Amino acid sequence: MEEILLTAQPRAVIGKQVGALRRAGTIPVVLYGKQLAQPLALQIEERTLQKVVAQAGHNRLITLTIAAGAPRLVLTREVQRNPISRHLVHVDFQEVSMTEKITTPVPLVLVGTSPAVTRGEGLLIHGIDTVQIRVLPGDLIPQIEVDVSGLENLNQSLFVKNLVVNDKIEVLTPGDEMVAKVVPVKEEVITTEAPIAAAEVEVIKKGKIEEEGAGGETPAAGGEAKKEEKK
Repeated sequence: MEEILLTAQPRAVIGKQVGALRRAGTIPVVLYGKQLAQPLALQIEERTLQKVVAQAGHNRLITLTIAAGAPRLVLTREVQRNPISRHLVHVDFQEVSMTEKITTPVPLVLVGTSPAVTRGEGLLIHGIDTVQIRVLPGDLIPQIEVDVSGLENLNQSLFVKNLVVNDKIEVLTPGDEMVAKVVPVKEEVITTEAPIAAAEVEVIKKGKIEEEGAGGETPAAGGEAKKEEKK
């Protein structure tokens, strides 16, 4: 797997002043770790950081170099974004030790096709899309694939306890959490109310036309009566 590299610089700007930093295209970052006496305030160019965050997610190791210091292995701990623009606002990284297990979320990816869905009898619905795992950093995996081709019948489900992972990975999410299920397809209800309503509208329109016609003839009759009076 390709190594993910990232370079950061020490950050002196803190508090409300980081707004100017962001406007200049640089994102404030904090590095945490047991090996650190205190968290390190850092800054990274926004475009570079955006690319690395998208590539690494929360479960791929990043080799972080601070200025001219020694490389450190880190994981993305938290990502904050602007709720409207979705631009990065702040990122936290966690330094890890290759000999200590970590807890991290891993996405679930559904693969295959359910025979019940293929036959048109059911729809596949998704349950949870991530699970928490405990593992050594060197044994991290980018995702867990869930094969749904075994869901042959309606109302059949897959749960966390059915996930297939190697013995180096401990799944912490409760086993009874639903991952995928096949549910029956609901039949479309067809009604005849619309044609009936249309027929009623047509009758009403016809009566209205007749009334308007009668109303239009009244002045003519009145006019003839006036002519007779003049005579």
